Amino acid sequence: MTFHIQSASLMQLKHKISLIENPQDILFCLFKHYNDRAAIVTSGQLSGMVQIHLAAESQLPFRVCTIDTLRLFPETYKFFDQVEDRYGIEIERIQPDPNDIDNMVSEHGEYLFFDSRTKQQFCCDVRKVRPMRKLLESLDVWITGTRRDQSESRQKFQKIEVVSSETHPILKVSPLIDWSTEEVWSYVKKHDIPVNPLFQPDANGHYFDSLGCMTCTTRIRPGEAKRAGRWRWQNATDTEADTKECGLHYSI
Repeated sequence: MTFHIQSASLMQLKHKISLIENPQDILFCLFKHYNDRAAIVTSGQLSGMVQIHLAAESQLPFRVCTIDTLRLFPETYKFFDQVEDRYGIEIERIQPDPNDIDNMVSEHGEYLFFDSRTKQQFCCDVRKVRPMRKLLESLDVWITGTRRDQSESRQKFQKIEVVSSETHPILKVSPLIDWSTEEVWSYVKKHDIPVNPLFQPDANGHYFDSLGCMTCTTRIRPGEAKRAGRWRWQNATDTEADTKECGLHYSI
């Protein structure tokens, strides 16, 4: 039987979590009380990996999901297998509706995202946002790896907020919201947490700071905005490359 958290309980939980500073304690509380109605949703980036490690150390069953756009890097798919082996978990891979993909490609072409920002956002909606909405129907708590230092627009993100699926309210929690990139890397190295090999700098010092679909993500140069590598062809027209988003954290 499907259970959805009641609004009164949601506000009580929001207040309780707001008083907890330690990310591991937050995760323990969420998974203890909501079991598989709570999930870490991650694309395999550093913050998500830290949260998986913290949840595993808590020795409670925990749920991990990813939105598989069907366009991820081969290295990312292999990395998910590595993470599953390391932590003894199964990462649920939520994919877009094949009919939605077929209709989009038939009408706009396979590489529509090069045409305009509007079409890029439409592609992201089909491949990311709609599958995420489907996933949220099975959740009461959505745990994200977003951090305020990732972009200027994300500085306004909240540690805890209430969002809505198509049927019920959901608590969206970002336990590492105030961690810096340096703090994340320090924790990753200290605890030997698996890292997607794409995050390692190449011979020229260029590196991925953010990962998405293979065609739409490139490395950045030292000093560039963290999200400059996303939809790089838009940089010439964007006043702030730092603000580029797929819509996942704005459309839900």
